[in-house]
Amino acid sequence: MQTTSVPANTLRARAGAILRVTSGNFLEQFDFFLFGFYATYIAHTFFPASSEFASLMMTFAAFGAGFLMRPIGAVVLGAYIDKVGRRKGLIVTLSIMATGTFLIVLIPSYEAIGYWAPLIVLLGRLLQGFSAGAELGGVSVYLSEIATPGRKGFYTSWQSGSQQVAIMVAAAMGFALNALMEESTIREWGWRIPFVFGCLIVPFIFFLRRKLEETQAFSERRQHPDMKQVFHTLLGNWRIVIAGMLMVAMTTTAFYLITVYAPTFGKKVLMLSASDSLLVTLLVAVSNFIWLPIGGALSDRIGRKPVLIAMALIAIATSYPALKYLAADASFYTMLGVLLWLSFIYGLYNGAMIPALTEIMPVSVRVAGFSLAYSLATALFGGFTPAISTALIEVTGDKAAPGLWMSFAAVCALLATLFLYKQEARPRHATRPGPEGHRQSA
Repeated sequence: MQTTSVPANTLRARAGAILRVTSGNFLEQFDFFLFGFYATYIAHTFFPASSEFASLMMTFAAFGAGFLMRPIGAVVLGAYIDKVGRRKGLIVTLSIMATGTFLIVLIPSYEAIGYWAPLIVLLGRLLQGFSAGAELGGVSVYLSEIATPGRKGFYTSWQSGSQQVAIMVAAAMGFALNALMEESTIREWGWRIPFVFGCLIVPFIFFLRRKLEETQAFSERRQHPDMKQVFHTLLGNWRIVIAGMLMVAMTTTAFYLITVYAPTFGKKVLMLSASDSLLVTLLVAVSNFIWLPIGGALSDRIGRKPVLIAMALIAIATSYPALKYLAADASFYTMLGVLLWLSFIYGLYNGAMIPALTEIMPVSVRVAGFSLAYSLATALFGGFTPAISTALIEVTGDKAAPGLWMSFAAVCALLATLFLYKQEARPRHATRPGPEGHRQSA
């Protein structure tokens, strides 16, 4: 039954909870994006090689390595959050993430300390990845559990919305650096400034997280699984986890393609200026921020399944042709138009996908299940999108080749969605999608 109104103090409390829980997600994603934004400078500083391609590939490999830690973090930290609570668990993930960020900021260059530089960068990325494995799931589940009836899609969209704010801030800082500093200065040390900013706001984020209240849904649960029970439940629902991973594949691939990889793609492949590439990324983040809650609210209204299927089909049909058009007429406005189109697809799809993923997971391991599916997708698809895109262009000579990768991810998502929404019996300890985006017990 849908509520018609919510008391003002409840609205303020929920708005405050959304800010507190997504603030840590903002910081985590801010640091992730910076690594992708400044990949060429990080390659120069920490991963020097005989060719620019080799140097950039090593940098993107280190970037992707962090995502390989996500599934481990998803199970370990996700199980911890399912056992001790959302509030305590999210403070732990924030602490681990902050440690990895400080490591990357404080590392001297390869010239100064030799092989220790790339090794410490890798360690920092692994810590960030371990933390991120449960952060996104913990935040998404928290938002789903405080959502008012019939508005879960809208509420959970702010998890991804906070990521877009992180992109806006990171891209705006990058745009300002390019306007105020010479290219050589940014290349040598200026790129570190946004990372320092990320470190400086860590105490404020901790302050916000410490005031986070536990969700009523978790507090009312009488039993909380231990690690062994979490593994057993996840293993028993492996089909749901794998299908969930494939459903997330389109989200992570599209997201990293149009945000993290976009500045490098614009600068190195399309030969646009760094300022133009960053400005496009900033505007794409604004577009994402607009479409995400619309996608979530639309899925609340008409159901998750229609939105997911429609957006996956559109992605399959248009991703490669859109990038082919961009490659043939590389300019600021063409890049902006094409990426805004992909942003529309991503925003509506992800707005429906996040609540759908929270709904298909067994309640007792909701954070661990969500986090594992999301982390596997990020590790196998999204996290390596910059590296795969770079390699595809190098091997094929086709500047539009990343569109093929996105189309493949969309095919995986479409098949997974059809599987998950089959009207057939689910295991008794799981749940299945109900009509119009709501849930039914199996």
